Amino acid sequence: MVRRTIALVGGVILLILFVLLVRGCLNTRKENAVKDYANDSAELVRASKLEGDSLFKLLQGEGGTDQATAIINSLNAYRVDSSELVDRAERLDVPGDLKGAQDELLGVLELRRDGLADITDALRVALGDQDRRQGSDDVAKQMQVFLASDIVDTQRFRRALFDVLRDEGLPAPDLPSKGFVPDIEWLQPDFVADQVNALRTGTAGGGDAAPGLHGNGVAGVTLGGVALAPGGSASVQLSEDLSFEIQIQNQGENTENDVTVRVTVGDGGDATTREDTIDTIAPGEIKPVTIPLDKTPPTGQNVPVNVEVEPVAGEQKTDNNALESSVIFTR
Repeated sequence: MVRRTIALVGGVILLILFVLLVRGCLNTRKENAVKDYANDSAELVRASKLEGDSLFKLLQGEGGTDQATAIINSLNAYRVDSSELVDRAERLDVPGDLKGAQDELLGVLELRRDGLADITDALRVALGDQDRRQGSDDVAKQMQVFLASDIVDTQRFRRALFDVLRDEGLPAPDLPSKGFVPDIEWLQPDFVADQVNALRTGTAGGGDAAPGLHGNGVAGVTLGGVALAPGGSASVQLSEDLSFEIQIQNQGENTENDVTVRVTVGDGGDATTREDTIDTIAPGEIKPVTIPLDKTPPTGQNVPVNVEVEPVAGEQKTDNNALESSVIFTR
């Protein structure tokens, strides 16, 4: 009887030890799985951040008209690499508790993959000969996509990952301290347009304007078929679809890109300003710009009108960049 009791107690003890051993092995296996996923996913986020660093370094590079093909080739390489990061993320071994974090990780990498693909297409247009402004605007739109990826990364993926790591008593992996978008100024379309223009013309990265004379001038302005003379006054009858017809001449020795033409009607707080952009203008070329009069001005009095073309990089002579006149509007 005593022997049976001892054997039974011994069996129970062995069973308890076995259960504890199995549970310990399962806990260790789960802990290792969580740790492996944390390290592997963090590696993908770090690799994605390096792609972003390369992209923005490229966008701020010296550039130049002869570098367009090399720039697009580099962007295509980034696009391929970003797609491979998504593929690698899809192959990760994901513990059950981290399914939510995995979904957010895929969201981060897919946003960046798609943004890089769209930026490549947009820059191909922006660095080309037509629709450059539209291309620059499309580049700026993708900055919002990259910002969205940063928000998903920090507010959703990392929170889901860190919650599980905390429950398991595990440390957080090394993740980038800064987002994919390096500075908030990249969210401003005008800043992006300036960067793209400098990249195309070779004046980015602190470079100088191309050698030779630079400069544009206002060659002539009419409003409703009436010519406006510098310092003069003209009478113009108000009508529907009244527009300024402006002639801009490239008076330098270099092709100029993204030339801004601006019209201001009135002065002080009542002034209205409209502008348009010339994508490209060759040396000696005269290009027309049409800017509508979209607000009805006062009638029966001299209304100041200022038409100007913004100076370009390297332009030194600017006294012919503006035409100041006045108009008496009648009905």
